[in-house]
Amino acid sequence: MTGARRLGQSGERVAVHLLESKGFRVRDRNVRTREGEIDIVAEREGVLVFVEVRARRGAAMGSAAESLTPRKQRRLVALAQAYVQDRADLPAAQRIDVITLNLAANGRVLSLDHLENAVPDFLAL
Repeated sequence: MTGARRLGQSGERVAVHLLESKGFRVRDRNVRTREGEIDIVAEREGVLVFVEVRARRGAAMGSAAESLTPRKQRRLVALAQAYVQDRADLPAAQRIDVITLNLAANGRVLSLDHLENAVPDFLAL
């Protein structure tokens, strides 16, 4: 397993813990569609939330939040649409959140943020 894959899995575990501590129920993890992979699908208070986890170690590649480019946002919308299309009985209220995790080179968590409605254009679809 590559270092990037281990970092991603570690970030997803932290994200799941954060979501559960906020009262979310995790419905799915690592859902593959032809458009790619949705990290986490969760639900709270009748809202279906697609969660992208962005983890970064060190500052060489920029912060985790900076990695959410317009191209990546469009891909997240396509992933969410594909998930909804293939399933019935989902809450009508839906959004895309991003959890960012910045780590020191030694793995210590420097910051952890939950950005709700990080792709606001998704709500208009």
